Amino acid sequence: MTAPVFHRVAQLELIRDDWRWPFADDRRAEIDAHFAKRRLEKPDLFNGRVLLGRNARFTPQCFSADIFETDFASFLSWRDWGYPDHNVFNGFGMGALRASDGAFVLGEMGQHTANAGRVYFPGGTPDPSDLRGDRLDIAGSISREIAEETGLLESDYRSSDGWCCVVSGTLIAILRVLQVDRPSAVLRDKIEASLAQQVAPELCAIHLVREPGDFTAAMPSFVTAFLATQFARG
Repeated sequence: MTAPVFHRVAQLELIRDDWRWPFADDRRAEIDAHFAKRRLEKPDLFNGRVLLGRNARFTPQCFSADIFETDFASFLSWRDWGYPDHNVFNGFGMGALRASDGAFVLGEMGQHTANAGRVYFPGGTPDPSDLRGDRLDIAGSISREIAEETGLLESDYRSSDGWCCVVSGTLIAILRVLQVDRPSAVLRDKIEASLAQQVAPELCAIHLVREPGDFTAAMPSFVTAFLATQFARG
């Protein structure tokens, strides 16, 4: 696997079009059969609509791309089968929550989710509710995911300027540091209290990362690469 590539940009121009994904059309029967099998393993999986991208373009100021809509079953099959269509990417926003003592707060995905056991920042593949007209609102997607996963509201953190886009194969993580004016232990307690009140929380555990020695194999390479750059900057 190639090392993640970083692009720091000031703005995003992610615009939806009506392009149809040949992979989803041509392999429909296989996709449906695969999703049925996956639902036997994880009954909570839901075949909703998601947004993927193509034609990624980076300049020093902007990340732009064409965004299209597909079903979760097609996305899951594409991912599980090793991303056979390399012309498409999964672009998703993530909020890198950082406590007042410098520790980053990450969540571990629950066993009922499609990413069980993985540890990363709150976020996820965007869906049509994240569109504002034809424009994909990544900042809004991050706020929505954080509220759903952790119970934190926009008033609980301050967003840094700009974006760090980490390209890892067919994944593009669109990250922004979110500063929280609470110590990490207090922030973890607050999130865990929220998880305890949720019927089926996406997260099953909260991890505090203060230094590279806290990295684990459950953290994707784009997460640890991003964290390494943050710790290097101090």
